[in-house]
Amino acid sequence: MAGGVGSRFWPASREDKPKQFLDIMGDGRSLLRMTFDRFLKVTTADKIFIVTNGKYKKQVKDHIPEIGDNQILCEPSRNNTAPCVAYTAFKLQQLDPEANIVIAPSDALIVNESLFADNIKKALTFTAGNDALVTLGIAPDRPHTGYGYIQFIGEQGAEGVYPVKRFTEKPDTETAKNFLRNGDYLWNAGIFIWRAKTVLDAYERYAPEIFAILAQGASCYNTPEEQSFIDEFYPQTPKISVDYAIMENAENIFTIPAQFGWSDLGAWGALYQESPKDGAGNVVTGSHTIMDDVHNSYIRGPEGKLLVVGGVDDLLIIDEGDVLVVFPRSREQEMKALRARAETDYGEEFV
Repeated sequence: MAGGVGSRFWPASREDKPKQFLDIMGDGRSLLRMTFDRFLKVTTADKIFIVTNGKYKKQVKDHIPEIGDNQILCEPSRNNTAPCVAYTAFKLQQLDPEANIVIAPSDALIVNESLFADNIKKALTFTAGNDALVTLGIAPDRPHTGYGYIQFIGEQGAEGVYPVKRFTEKPDTETAKNFLRNGDYLWNAGIFIWRAKTVLDAYERYAPEIFAILAQGASCYNTPEEQSFIDEFYPQTPKISVDYAIMENAENIFTIPAQFGWSDLGAWGALYQESPKDGAGNVVTGSHTIMDDVHNSYIRGPEGKLLVVGGVDDLLIIDEGDVLVVFPRSREQEMKALRARAETDYGEEFV
């Protein structure tokens, strides 16, 4: 899934170049390319499909030239994850009635990619033989309030796969601490594994409006008529996440607890946490910087520009040329609202 804007990564992430196309980690690859390379440990390039907004099709091809046009699913509107997952399932079931699918976001950081691939393969084996909806759950190491949680039934597990008791959206700090103490809660990484038939059965039961709208295109998928059908009918689907539409309602949900080093990189703070720091706790990206008495800050500047920073602590300093943000790192969740304010006050030029 590569259709979002990543507004919490503004001003680096823009409407015309969202964060999935940025070299956020500084290794020369975009997050989308990193995700594609990661899945080559599981399957081949011809079986990797990208769901994105139609305006980003060329960028997808630029970043992943190995895939063909039929592997890029172009959404005409942003309707959250439930419609995009259903669209994918209909399309892949038409290609293969027994299609066994992994759904993953394009903006996650995975540290141990070999262990990640092993977990994915275990899940695919399970879903191949069971009508199950499987999610990878991340063993929490702190009471994080920015993630959803999965409660699993440990005593009913078999070969590392456990039934899910319930999903809980982002909790407050005290609730998150209780989850950690209980020991039977995992972070919801938004990585799902299931057969196309299994998840479409769940849509028919729990999200019938989405199912009915997209089922009308059964004869169009993987034909020249697919895009015109999607352009007309996809915007009519309800805007809802797959978590709310399916996962919080279905009963055949299982999880695999995983520890492969994961972050959803949802905002600057997550990137700061996952990046190597200097002796003063700073993360610095940019070719020319002079710093004096700077601590615990994230500093990003464009190539060829000199940044001089002094006497600050716990700041985000992000210079993208036309937009400079200097803001407390502890308030990085406000970045989305700041982006909206910039658009309201100054138009689309700066977003």
